[in-house]
Amino acid sequence: MLIHLRRAVTFAVIALVLIFAYALIGTGLSQLFFKHQANGSITANGSTLIGQNWSATKCPGNPLGSCVFQGRPDDLGPYAANPKATPAVAGGDNPLAASSYNSAASSGESGASNLGPRSKTLKQNAQALTAYWHQRGVNPTPDLVTTSGSGYDPDITAADATAEIPMVSKSTGLSPSVLQALINRQNNGAQLGFLGSSYVNVLQLNQALAQLRR
Repeated sequence: MLIHLRRAVTFAVIALVLIFAYALIGTGLSQLFFKHQANGSITANGSTLIGQNWSATKCPGNPLGSCVFQGRPDDLGPYAANPKATPAVAGGDNPLAASSYNSAASSGESGASNLGPRSKTLKQNAQALTAYWHQRGVNPTPDLVTTSGSGYDPDITAADATAEIPMVSKSTGLSPSVLQALINRQNNGAQLGFLGSSYVNVLQLNQALAQLRR
């Protein structure tokens, strides 16, 4: 009996050591080779992994959010902001909400609205968003009037960003050609050349835009 007990204890100790060793080695390698990603891809303006609300950005003399590129109108909880909810819901980065991005709203949960193609609410939301963009001189792409599956999408396509050039150009004074060149530089190709499609990270695009405006 003591032999079996000794073997069991020995095995448990070895397994425990291996578990901690695996975790420590994994953490060490990630910090050594992928520190930025392992630490949440945090920059001075937020994480490149999380979509943010750019619609509330102050643009002196111009509509809110018009001097930066905006992401998809993702939802967090209800499609639009609901300040009367407990706790209050910021509405993801839905430009119609024009409220501060709050990843902790609605208990920090994300997700799509699950509205189907026959939904009257979806149609009304898309129409409202289309009007929002038209007021800013933008002919929106489908991505700019529909939410993503996660509700936190930090990326848009180059076509989405290009559609916003008239708005950003008018608000910042930068020429469309300069903004198009900026988008081209920020356009990331598909992973390994064939996985997924090309994309533009909105946070990185706006950081590069800020550099041009200095």
